Amino acid sequence: MMTSFFDQFASPSFLGIPLIAVAIALPWVLFPTPPTRWLNNRLITIQTWFINRFTNQLMMPLNVGGHKWALLLASLMVFLITINMLGLLPYTFTPTTQLSLNMGFAVPLWLATVIIGMRNQPTVALGHLLPEGTPIPLIPVLIIIETISLLIRPLALGVRLTANLTAGHLLIQLIATAVFVLLPMMPTVAILTATVLFLLTLLEVAVAMIQAYVFVLLLSLYLQENV
Repeated sequence: MMTSFFDQFASPSFLGIPLIAVAIALPWVLFPTPPTRWLNNRLITIQTWFINRFTNQLMMPLNVGGHKWALLLASLMVFLITINMLGLLPYTFTPTTQLSLNMGFAVPLWLATVIIGMRNQPTVALGHLLPEGTPIPLIPVLIIIETISLLIRPLALGVRLTANLTAGHLLIQLIATAVFVLLPMMPTVAILTATVLFLLTLLEVAVAMIQAYVFVLLLSLYLQENV
């Protein structure tokens, strides 16, 4: 039984061909395309308003050099939200529950922020490894600690997104299984459990959006340190 709970996180395949590429490419097909008319429909208007508000909020702490990342971060945000929300539908696969995919997003983007900092302002970038006013005997230890914390950042990004989505999906499946088991024996308890399941599903919708926002927000904070 416990093994079957984790089967939902296995990458699906058809005739031995992994279908994770289809799961990643499908959200881009669902995005509405702006028409050529002067007046847009409500869906396009809401989408444009959301992306503009998010981009303004994200780019506000950054200087002009960091605004070049606006398109990349906004696209990543919409992409992650769409994948996370589609993963809450029945009989679907959530690619962001795979640590390898999340690390594939986190490591290159984090490394790009580090390279930009080392190229544009190497003194400031290296200065983050040693806080000002550090006693001389503690300098080697603090440099090692700050270097480790710097290298752990992409791992924390990927693990945070994977762990939150995986835990939510597991809780939903466990409670749904409990509802089906309790329904013939204790209908009242099953109804109460189904209510908890409904509330948990609403929570997971919020988590799906918040985790995508946190992922992109932390990337913008790493970029802010290096531009």
